[in-house]
This record gives sequence, structure tokens and C-alpha cells, in this order.
Amino acid sequence: MECEFPTINSNKQEIREIFNKIKTIAVLGLSPDESKPSHRVAKYLQEHGFKIVPVYPKKETILGEKVYRSLLEIPFAVDMVDIFRKPKELDNVADACIERGDVKVFWAQKEIVNNEAAKRAKDAGMMVVQNMCTMVEHRALF
Repeated sequence: MECEFPTINSNKQEIREIFNKIKTIAVLGLSPDESKPSHRVAKYLQEHGFKIVPVYPKKETILGEKVYRSLLEIPFAVDMVDIFRKPKELDNVADACIERGDVKVFWAQKEIVNNEAAKRAKDAGMMVVQNMCTMVEHRALF
């Protein structure tokens, strides 16, 4: 997606900080299909010590973890939301993150940018990353 304005985003130092601090990652749009990027990324993060919380409208478990239908259904603290959804859906995701009150990082995957949602998340105190892959960034830094 092309942007007229610079993308609201964290820098490499902040991204390193994110990975050093977070433990629990809700993956919105985590597909049970092993060939999909969301599945590969979540599996990688899980293999590198992060607790993955699948958020997906179907299935009971993905990657051995209980699946939740929405971010608001998760009954425990979430450090980061890793988003595999269309840019227009980020408005609702930002609202859910703000409503939860415990999300520290709002991360929109590669080719996903919504500066309005990102600004609201940032204004609510979250670190924001857009248009970057968590797996690629983690590999590059660690």
C-alpha cells in the first residue's frame, strides 16, 4: 500500500527493545495453513521463546495453542499484537488494543499500513511498527 505521508513507525533500536521486553504475542489472523506467512511467522516466534496466542475465527487450536475469536476474548495479558489483516481493519484492532489497556506493541506486518490507527495506538502509549515482518526483523537483530 502506497503512503502519501511517512509511515508512523518505531526505529531499529526500539524494535530491538520490543523483542527484549515482550513475552506474549497475540497473532491476529493466524492461519492454520502451514503455507501461509502468518503460520510461518508465528511458528518461528514460538520456536524462539515467545508465547503465541492465535486469534482466528475458526479452529480450536493452532500451533498447539488455544485459539481465541477476538483480541478482547483473551483472558490474560498480551504484550504485543502482531497483525495479519487488511489495513482498513487496523482501526478496529487499535480500538481493541486501547480497550484492553495491556498491549505494549501494535505491530502491522509487511505491506500493512494505517497511519490513523497507528497514531491512535501510539497516542495510547503503545510502540508501533508497520510494514515490517516480525520474523525478518527478529532474525536480523538476533
